[in-house]
Amino acid sequence: MREVIHARGHDNVRAEHASTFEVTTDDWLTPAGDCILAVEADRTPADFDPAFVEACRSADARITCEVRVGDHVQTVEGRGHPDLTFENDRSAVARTSDYVDDRTVLVDADHAAAGFDREMVDALRAGADLVFTLRVDADERE
Repeated sequence: MREVIHARGHDNVRAEHASTFEVTTDDWLTPAGDCILAVEADRTPADFDPAFVEACRSADARITCEVRVGDHVQTVEGRGHPDLTFENDRSAVARTSDYVDDRTVLVDADHAAAGFDREMVDALRAGADLVFTLRVDADERE
């Protein structure tokens, strides 16, 4: 199962945060938003299919986030968590920790904003389009 969000970069994209990365529906970004990769997202976790959400609520779920910006593609691996709600209607956040709030879409990510390719970050800073694809592979044993 997968969910896709389209967004665009912004001249204040820095991608320097050490524990999270985010896409937001906001149309603005201050330099303090050092985890944000893109703005003007066309979807949020609240829009995701209930079956996708349920699959992500398994502690055994493997969640992959593919971030595509032009020819640059980067994959982040993480996992699900029983407390994921996918209720936020503003932004989607991936975390290297196991902290969960209503914006969280995966935990235990293998890297955060600071781990993204700098050429990709430069393209986002120039306003490039971003495709944020989440895939879940849940253990279906009962």
